[in-house]
Amino acid sequence: MDELDFSEDIAALRSTFADIRSVVGVERLEAAIVDLSEQAGAPDLWDDTDKAQKVTSALSHRQAELAKITSIASRLDDLEIMVQLANEERDAAAGADAQAELASIRTLLGELEVQTLLNGEWDSHPAVITIRAGAGGVDAADFAEMLQRMYLRWAEQHGYPTTIMDTSYAEEAGIKSTTFEIDAPYAFGTLSVEAGTHRLVRMSPFNSAGKRQTSFAAVEVIPLIEEAGAIDVPESDIRVDVFRSSGPGGQSVNTTDSAVRLTHLPTGLVVSMQNEKSQIQNRAAAMRVLQSRLLIMQREQEAAAKKELAGVITASWGDQMRSYVLAPYQMVKDLRTEFEVNNPSNVFDGDLDGFINAGIKWRKRDKQ
Repeated sequence: MDELDFSEDIAALRSTFADIRSVVGVERLEAAIVDLSEQAGAPDLWDDTDKAQKVTSALSHRQAELAKITSIASRLDDLEIMVQLANEERDAAAGADAQAELASIRTLLGELEVQTLLNGEWDSHPAVITIRAGAGGVDAADFAEMLQRMYLRWAEQHGYPTTIMDTSYAEEAGIKSTTFEIDAPYAFGTLSVEAGTHRLVRMSPFNSAGKRQTSFAAVEVIPLIEEAGAIDVPESDIRVDVFRSSGPGGQSVNTTDSAVRLTHLPTGLVVSMQNEKSQIQNRAAAMRVLQSRLLIMQREQEAAAKKELAGVITASWGDQMRSYVLAPYQMVKDLRTEFEVNNPSNVFDGDLDGFINAGIKWRKRDKQ
């Protein structure tokens, strides 16, 4: 076996890692964990369930972030030992293991390096994603449901908790719209690059003639903002409608009118929630999302940057940011970054990291 020399590679990785540690602020992260641990240990913590869940969730997120950074430091040290032992013993298998570990660490650092670009005001917040079927009839409704599954699978693969807040089912197949939360560190900053119009081209399973069909769906991503409670929304500005939650085909889920729809009369913003069993809980969840949207709107108006976060998404021709082509060839391509893959099945199964990372880097370049 030829002697392995990873000294330059490891030195480059250590330099990148040092930059990441500096940007992340490990000392600040450790201090935050100490503070949250003290709050989590308070005997009266669970007297306020909402506050307790926020504290324990924040603590879990920060501990996971610190563990990832600590793990990389340890793995870099172990890699040097692996290389040394492989060279001393002339062990080809050990050398292959060292090369695989080098590639793995490089990939992980690349992901963390992308995260350091997430320094926007709300990037660290959880994300609320709304998907709406656009032009394309039944195919568009089916496409909207495919996108919902895609993002939920992405979250599942990363171990991120998700909550479906509201779903409006279409009559024949698929969904008219859906709203769900992904509760993870930097979920908004990461997924905000997914906002826009998505386009699907395929042989329609709903067309008896077997013709190729183009359909669209709009993806909106907003941060769930704790300070949204500071936005005052007078009761006179809101119309509240209550109705029964329902599933596919109008099948009754609840026997009481627990689902809630809030309409903000001055702006026309509409938020529906049917995830919780009680009307009070659904109203509180809907109000939280409405306040987040109103805060974004307020900040955008102040900054004269109306499209920067959620933007205006029409879900039709001429506005698409990504195309998913299933016929006559197989390809998914982001039209902003030019990133593309030839395996749509994997993408629809949640393999989105390549698109997301390319999008974050593109956004950073675009703002320079």
